[in-house]
Amino acid sequence: MKSIIQKRLFQGFVCLHILHHAEKEPFYGTWMLEELSEHGHRLSPGTLYPILHSLEKDGLLTSFEENVEGKIRRYYRITEQGKKELQEAHDYLKELTRELEEKNVNNNEEREGEKSDE
Repeated sequence: MKSIIQKRLFQGFVCLHILHHAEKEPFYGTWMLEELSEHGHRLSPGTLYPILHSLEKDGLLTSFEENVEGKIRRYYRITEQGKKELQEAHDYLKELTRELEEKNVNNNEEREGEKSDE
């Protein structure tokens, strides 16, 4: 079972992944399920579509319908607010990653110092 933090991170990463692709070009749900699956995110339609609807309700995505071979397909694209939030998340993750890497380097240096003291 995943920890609470892992579960929340997973949810956030899925949202960021969705926004990332929505910024590149409009996508439809089935394509996104396949894309997420390629990155190890195994979501069902019953999980993905509520996320898409939530992102749309929050103003980060917008959608439109298109007739594809006689079937109506809903496409999602990023909004200006979504672009702003994606950039803010990117900047935050970059800073957090830098900080975590610094901590890792400091811990490794401390371990090396302890070994030399022995």
